[in-house]
Amino acid sequence: QVQLVESGGRLVEAGGSLRLSCKAKSGRTFDTSTVGWFRQAPGKEREFIAAIEWHGAKSHYADWVRLRFIVSRDTDKNVVYLQMDNLKVEDTAVYYCATDDGTQAGYEDDSEVRQAMRYWGQGTQVTVSS
Repeated sequence: QVQLVESGGRLVEAGGSLRLSCKAKSGRTFDTSTVGWFRQAPGKEREFIAAIEWHGAKSHYADWVRLRFIVSRDTDKNVVYLQMDNLKVEDTAVYYCATDDGTQAGYEDDSEVRQAMRYWGQGTQVTVSS
């Protein structure tokens, strides 16, 4: 079982920035994994934001991200980040990271990434005030 822990969520004013972190617990590494970021706002379905493939560092983004959010990784620290800039009130949500089972080298598109996610963190709350 893979346990993921997200951190970095907090209250921020509109226009501000946050960096979320996703780390695997219990010695699990992301050496062969793809790690994705998702969010779920109250009353809405969970939506895909971005993902990064560990093997080749290829990234996938939802169309609406439009360069406001950037996913990155630190291979030495075994951490995946989500840098979020120019935050808007509508970005308020619980943000989750997830990872696959580590057997797939890469994915063609974000649809495949979403279907491959098997392990999820508990989420971190991001609240953007106007």
